[in-house]
Amino acid sequence: MADPTGVPEEAETPLPVEAERLLHAAGAPPRLLAHARLVCGTAARLLDLLERRRPGLGADRGAVLFGAAVHDIGKTVHPAELTAPGHLHERAGEELLTGLGVPAHLARFCRTHGDWDRDGVPLEDLLVALADKVWKGARVEALETRVVRTAAAAHALPAWEVFAELDDVLSELASGAEERIAYQTRHPAAR
Repeated sequence: MADPTGVPEEAETPLPVEAERLLHAAGAPPRLLAHARLVCGTAARLLDLLERRRPGLGADRGAVLFGAAVHDIGKTVHPAELTAPGHLHERAGEELLTGLGVPAHLARFCRTHGDWDRDGVPLEDLLVALADKVWKGARVEALETRVVRTAAAAHALPAWEVFAELDDVLSELASGAEERIAYQTRHPAAR
């Protein structure tokens, strides 16, 4: 829910310091910074809500928050993708980050947030992709199923149990999407 100034709760979550530094170094325009805050804040809420329901989820919180913050940094290289669909930013972002000295295991979020349906994608990457969808109210059944299967297998839990918990969490996170979209749109796409 937004506060009286129209800033959604998710946008108030601070970005990881290194992620914010990298976004500024890459010349991220205001809309990309707003998007990074929204997705990172959504990822933080996702992790918090899941942890309350399923302590010991096993996801690397720092990696998820970093990945959520920088997943679209490649849009500084392909700025047309700030306002139109495209996938060129995914590989470009990964290359940009590795060129700036970011370890490959963290730079990969740029690629995997759009390429989550391959075999062997880690839970952290799936959670970043999920946060990137649900912040705007989107529910992607195939992605959610992948998260359920990955988390259930990692913790030897019945998939139905993980599904029920995740479904409740995502329903809560998806509410208020209109406010978040409006907040992001208020920010200019160019510097």
